[in-house]
Parts: sequence; structure tokens; C-alpha cells
Amino acid sequence: MSKKDSSLQAVLKQRILPLYFEADQTVSVELMKALYAANIRAIEYTNRGAAALDNFKAMKQLRDAELPGLEIGIGTIKNAADARAFAEAGVDFLISPGLVPEVHAVAEEFGLLYVPGCMTPTEIIQAENAGIPFVKLFPGNVLGTGFVEAIRTLFPKMYFMPTGGVELEEANLRGWFAAGVNAVGLGSKLINKKVLAQPDYAKAITELTAKTYTFIQSI
Repeated sequence: MSKKDSSLQAVLKQRILPLYFEADQTVSVELMKALYAANIRAIEYTNRGAAALDNFKAMKQLRDAELPGLEIGIGTIKNAADARAFAEAGVDFLISPGLVPEVHAVAEEFGLLYVPGCMTPTEIIQAENAGIPFVKLFPGNVLGTGFVEAIRTLFPKMYFMPTGGVELEEANLRGWFAAGVNAVGLGSKLINKKVLAQPDYAKAITELTAKTYTFIQSI
């Protein structure tokens, strides 16, 4: 199995992609461990702060030593320079908020899965024609399940993942999968400041993620 396929299958198998950024390196690492304890084997660490690259390097070091089988992707990649920096640091896959050809080119150079954000049929067609098998529907709360239902038959071989606005509610999650998505991205609804303020935040994240994972697998 190629590196691209390994990353893709990891996300498709768990049907959920937790995503977060924390400036504190220790918290970043502890959250990764908490998610792993909930049976998560693919995460998105977002490139949203000056510490992101150094934090990722620390996360990868611990992953390599203690968390076998975990795929770490980097999100919010908007240019080739950032894509290359993380690729050279050993990232497993790259995610963008939009479709960025120069980021895709770097991903291809390193043999990595690239997941672009798409909001229109035109962007999805561009991704499909570029050989990209998996796109992020962003922002999900703006597009909604009706958008997925309307375009799903046009792209029978494309995998879709809404991010932004996905709720931890049974009706919302069922609605997305019924519409035809293959996975959902979950950020602040899963890992939020209120939970992180708790002394036992890692345990709380593990419990909530495990509950969400089990439910999504049952849909």
C-alpha cells in the first residue's frame, strides 16, 4: 500500500478526523495521546501558530516511539513553503482550507495524500481532474447536507469530508452520513477551551472521542 493510500484508508476507516492546534507543546502531545487512547489513528494538527512546526516535530517523535499506526496530518497549509517544511519534517498528509495547486505539487513530490478544501462543483472538478481522491467540504456549516445530496451523484469516485459546523449531535451526524459523506472533521466541537480548562482534560477528551467514534461507527 502506498503512503497516500495508507493515510486515506486510515481516515476513511475511522470516519472521523479530529483536528486541533495548541501553542503549548506539552498540551499538543497530551491531546494526541488522548485521541490515540480513543482508538483514533489519524489526526489533523492545524498550522495556525508560530509553534506549529516545532510542536509537530515533538509530536512525531513521541508518535514514532509510543503510538504505532498513528497518521499525523497537517492542516491549514496554504502555500508551498509551509507544505515543504512539514513534508521534510515527516508529516503523513497535507490538508488545505482551499484547493492550492502548489501545495498539491509538494504533496506529489513527497508521495503524500493531499486533501484540499472545496466549496463549489468547479473546485471539486478541478480536484478530481488533478487526481485528488478526497476533498474537505469547507465550511461545512455553510454548505450543509443539501449541498452534498445535490452533488453526490456527480462525483461517484470522490470521497467527501465536511469540516466546520459538524455538531456532536446524533441527528447532525446521521444527516451528514445519510447525505453521502465518508468522514467528518471535528475541531472545536470535540476539543474546546472549556474541556481544556479542566485538570483532567486528557481523560475527558478520550472519553468524548471514544463515545463519538463508537457512535459514528454504528451509523
